[in-house]
Amino acid sequence: MTTDNATGQDRDFIEYVVKQLVSLPEQVVVTRTVDEMGVLISLKVAKEDMGKIIGKEGQTAKALRVLLRVIGSKNNARVNLKILEPEGGEGEVKIEGTEI
Repeated sequence: MTTDNATGQDRDFIEYVVKQLVSLPEQVVVTRTVDEMGVLISLKVAKEDMGKIIGKEGQTAKALRVLLRVIGSKNNARVNLKILEPEGGEGEVKIEGTEI
């Protein structure tokens, strides 16, 4: 399995798409880590943009994960998206894997 995609296409893709969706693109932070489980893309946005990223009933987050899976399969990698709760957020908003 080749998960060490040096180009980081998955990270760049998510960063581009998310910056198009949010009101405060300068606060979008995307990090990419690779381990034995695959690639983990961590996404952090401004508190007021969380709803736009998650979407109604989590549909936007699900769509982002599907697109990342397509990019990952093209590179023979398992890619997961983790949306981090913004500082000062209310309660648990962390979303991992495909369960929403």
